[in-house]
Amino acid sequence: MTKIDAFAHILTPKLLAKMEAIDPTVFDKFPFMKNEFLTDLDKHLKSIPEDVQQILSFVNLNPEDFTDPKKAAELCRAANEELLETIKTHYDKFPAGVAMVPMNNIDAAIKIIDDQVASKDGLAGIQLFTRAMGKTIADPSYHRVFEKMVEIDKPIWLHPVFDQRKPDNNIAFSWEYELTQAMNDIVTSGLYQEFPNMKVIVHHAGAMVPFFSQRIKYIMTKENYEDFQKFYVDTAILGNTKALELAFSFFKADHVVLGTDSPFGIPPAGATKVIIEAIEKMDITDKQRNKIYQDNITKLAGL
Repeated sequence: MTKIDAFAHILTPKLLAKMEAIDPTVFDKFPFMKNEFLTDLDKHLKSIPEDVQQILSFVNLNPEDFTDPKKAAELCRAANEELLETIKTHYDKFPAGVAMVPMNNIDAAIKIIDDQVASKDGLAGIQLFTRAMGKTIADPSYHRVFEKMVEIDKPIWLHPVFDQRKPDNNIAFSWEYELTQAMNDIVTSGLYQEFPNMKVIVHHAGAMVPFFSQRIKYIMTKENYEDFQKFYVDTAILGNTKALELAFSFFKADHVVLGTDSPFGIPPAGATKVIIEAIEKMDITDKQRNKIYQDNITKLAGL
C-alpha cells in the first residue's frame, strides 16, 4: 500500500533566495539546514521510496523572525504559492503541502488561511511552531489562528523551535521539551475546551507526553489528561518500536500518523526506511498499521 509521510520538509529555491537576501548568514545560524536533500528537489525526489508519498512542510525558517509584519506576510504568501506549484508538478509524490503563516501579523495570517488554505486544493493545513515572537504558541494573541483552523476544519502541524531564553539549547533534547511544553500550554490554556474539534498534529510522537502520561493523569486534572489525548502525533523518532508502541497506546489508533522528518535524522536523506521498519515491528494489527500509514492522515488532511 502507499504510505503517506505526514511530516517531511523542504526549502524551496525562491524562498531560500529571498531569505538569504534578507540575511546572508542564514545557513550559519541554522547549520542543520545545509542539507542538499532539503534544497535540491531532484535529489529529494530520488530519495523517496517508491511506495511513499510526502506531505511537505517548510523547514523552520520563519519570515517573522527576520523581517517586519508586512514583508513577513508577503514572504509567506509567495512561499505557499511556490509550494503549491511544487505539489502540482509532482502530485504523484507530494499529495499535499502545509502552509506557512506570519505570526507577527495575525490579520494577514487569517487572510492567508482564507485565501490559500481554505479556498485552494493542495494546502492541507498550516504549520505553527512551539513559540512565536518570544511567546508560547498558546498565547491568547494567537487564539484567532486556532479558531480559524477549527472554522475551516483543517489541521495544524506543530513543529518545535528553540526557546531563545535558554542558553543550552540542543537538537537531541530541547526540541522534545519544547513540544511537550507547547502541548501543555495548549491544554492548560483551555484551547481544547474552547475548540473541542481542533486538530493538531505534533511532531516526534508527542515528545515526552507518552512517557510521562501517568504523571499527567495523577498530577493534572482528568480534563487535562483527556485533552492531551486529543493531539495527533507522528512517528518521527528515528525508529524505536517500543517508544512508538507507547505513543500508540496513549494517543490511540486513530491519532497516530506516519511522519519521518525527512530529510533529517539519518544522513544523507533521512530516516524513512528505519521508521517504517520500526512500525512493521509494532505489536499492532494490520488494520491499525494501515491507519498509521495512510488512513488517519487521509481523513485528517482531507486528501
